[in-house]
Amino acid sequence: MQVIAKRTLKQFWEKHPQAETPLKVWFVMVSKAEWTSPADVKAMFGSADFVGDSRVIFDIGGNKFRLVARIAYRFKRVMVKFVGTHKEYDEINPEVV
Repeated sequence: MQVIAKRTLKQFWEKHPQAETPLKVWFVMVSKAEWTSPADVKAMFGSADFVGDSRVIFDIGGNKFRLVARIAYRFKRVMVKFVGTHKEYDEINPEVV
């Protein structure tokens, strides 16, 4: 999958250094994945939650952080829409962020 917006991840881990390694691991795993459906995502990330508009919520770093991505299975793209702490996540609507 092509991950769009790695810069967003980098900006986040520059503010939260403890997120750097788990975000890099997530990025590598997703970049190597060949997802064709939500079932493929769930098989790789069992804790992933699915919401509207093809968005998936990932727990990052032992559930310390949340990442929301929109997946276009047909085009093999994953667009990072949000990455933040649980507190920051609680303040957004993952379906529209």
